[in-house]
Amino acid sequence: MTPLKRIFDLLAATLLAIMLAPFLLTCAVVVLILDGRPVLYLSERMKTPTQGFTLIKFRTMRPDPFDSGPSGGDKSNRITKTGALLRKTRFDEVPQLWNVLKGDISFVGPRPPLREIVERFPKLYAQVLRSRPGITGLASVYFHAHEEWLLKNSGSREETDAIYSRVCVPRKAKIDLMYQRNRNLCFDMSIMLKTVFKSLR
Repeated sequence: MTPLKRIFDLLAATLLAIMLAPFLLTCAVVVLILDGRPVLYLSERMKTPTQGFTLIKFRTMRPDPFDSGPSGGDKSNRITKTGALLRKTRFDEVPQLWNVLKGDISFVGPRPPLREIVERFPKLYAQVLRSRPGITGLASVYFHAHEEWLLKNSGSREETDAIYSRVCVPRKAKIDLMYQRNRNLCFDMSIMLKTVFKSLR
């Protein structure tokens, strides 16, 4: 990550955290009242091929102590009504501003992968994770909806994992590497704006 990108992340994350603080508090109270504890979902993700961190999001599913792997149709019955709205607007991602401030992720980059996926495709993620992972990215803008469509009808964890590994991982990596070759601050801002407009739409 370049110093300019890091400075931009710090300034933007601080400003957004201040502006969105009332909405974050309101959202936390709503999740607590309607869905109970925990309000936040904590999950290990990777910022380098060997270094993990704790990703923070608003919880959108009923807890499952045996939960693992990517999300697909096999987990859809666990999504709460509040969670469905948060996912649709992507407001569940806003607590990741804390991860940006800590330097775990940037605003723009490849979405931080699960450890098990990185360990399964080490050569691929050795390239992809040369870019700091992000809250959003080129693949998030152009492939996220298609990924959800591909996975929504999977009926088991094994089926979800097979589709994700065979189709989603290589396609997202191709887009992430395209971003990596062309990344600059203006490109990042363009991706951020597209993410916002896509969420509002």
